[in-house]
Amino acid sequence: MASTHTARARVITATVASLALLAGCAGGQSAPEATPPPTSAAGTAAEAEDRAAGTDEDAATTEGGARSAAPSTAPDAAPGPVPEGLDDYYSQPLDWSACEGAFECASLTVPVDYAQPDGATLDLALLRVPAAGTARGSLVVNPGGPGVSGVDYARLAGPGFGPELLESYDVVGFDPRGVGRSAPLTCLSDAEMDEFIASDPTPDDAEEEARLEAQLEEFAQACVEAAPDLLGHLSTVEVARDLDVLRAALGDEQLTYLGASYGTFIGTTYAVLFPENVGRMVLDGALDPTLTAMELGLGQAEGFERATRAYAEDCVAGGSCPLGSDVESVLSTIGDLLDRLDSDPLPVTGDVAGELTEGWGLYGVIAAMYGQENWPVLTQALAQALDGDGTILMLLANFYLSRSSDGTYDGNTMQVIRAVNCLDRRGEASADLDEDAVLAQFEKVAPTWGRYLAGDGACASWPVEAAETIEDYSAPGAPPVVVIGTTRDPATPYEWAVQLADTLDSGVLISFDGDGHTAYGRSNDCVDDAVHAYLLDGVVPQDGLRC
Repeated sequence: MASTHTARARVITATVASLALLAGCAGGQSAPEATPPPTSAAGTAAEAEDRAAGTDEDAATTEGGARSAAPSTAPDAAPGPVPEGLDDYYSQPLDWSACEGAFECASLTVPVDYAQPDGATLDLALLRVPAAGTARGSLVVNPGGPGVSGVDYARLAGPGFGPELLESYDVVGFDPRGVGRSAPLTCLSDAEMDEFIASDPTPDDAEEEARLEAQLEEFAQACVEAAPDLLGHLSTVEVARDLDVLRAALGDEQLTYLGASYGTFIGTTYAVLFPENVGRMVLDGALDPTLTAMELGLGQAEGFERATRAYAEDCVAGGSCPLGSDVESVLSTIGDLLDRLDSDPLPVTGDVAGELTEGWGLYGVIAAMYGQENWPVLTQALAQALDGDGTILMLLANFYLSRSSDGTYDGNTMQVIRAVNCLDRRGEASADLDEDAVLAQFEKVAPTWGRYLAGDGACASWPVEAAETIEDYSAPGAPPVVVIGTTRDPATPYEWAVQLADTLDSGVLISFDGDGHTAYGRSNDCVDDAVHAYLLDGVVPQDGLRC
């Protein structure tokens, strides 16, 4: 029998830690009437602060750039050769048709298994926002997840993207394989998903441990039964291969790409596989590709801890904080509330869930960490919860989970995310772990969140393995790749951006001193101007630019 520590670590990281990478575009959105952190894992906090210190939100400094570059244009070399056996895929025409008003939709056919290009295929959903002016080509975008719809992201491009980009590029979003409208992986019914998410994340006895372990195994088996042929082919490597087919079908010799959150991992993987096909690439809210599953969880635990502490500081600084008079008391109030939800769920109004459990409450708090603009609603939600009503905190959880109060989910993000993460980063067998030491390590760096995020993502027992993996992420031969890190980003900690920029041979780092997840399109002129100058004019930012 696994220990309580193991059950908690393995099950929660399957639903919380892995989901913390969710929604790279969420940083610029607000929750219902106001809602959703910091940093960690690769590189030290001191190194991170050294690169971000002395920042001004809207003024950039240029000293200290190690890889500065003169203004340049996107590469004009011919693209690399078409991989063997894929000529028909690369030469396929895209049949664009009007959809959803001013947009255009099409589908792209790709092989399920790139090792068997003559075998089964699947169709990827595409949406294009035609350029307002003369298009110079396509800007392909992905908002993260894994599991968030790129089609939806492109549709919402207007508010977040600069008018200059919308004037000059066709913005193209795609739902990656297994996601949204692209052969979506659906393992559980909505009601079963509710039960899975509402589960007790902190089992107190052997019976609760066994129940969580069983749920985890049932989830995996349900995925095998739902998509036996596709389940092993949802890795980021295969998504990156799909992306090159899309580049060719769009008629672009090089890929112009803007990826956020997990979307940065797609971009990094693409640069490794197809360095000669990279054009202008911007990776915002970067994921460090060198992390193990355990390191990823530890980094996010520390990141969310930093974000929650920043929230507490803001609440106290505003005066009359209903959660406490100092930072430590606010953090204690949050932790104690989640503890009480374990044994005493709160009633909620207008939601089929009926009550706010500890599992739902976790997501409600996590949601607010994705953007400082969402902190006021979290304060309101927590104050209401302290008065015995979980309604607003449930609304925040629904916002994060793309769930409606009637119990239906918009998309399949909550299901496919684990399948992708477990293919990309398989965890260690529990027998190889010192479980008590793991928990102690997590709780040391994250007193509030460590107990929930401890572990390796519950992937050691995932029933399938990736068909292809990557060991070296330096991407030799790729042109400059712009990497953006936010100093108090909870989901993709700033240190990860530092490490990615260092790992890539051509990585160029932009540091944004701020709160929330991702930086571009969040009203910071320094970041936005640098991104636009690169994507529009090929001007490579100074490495180490501070915003």
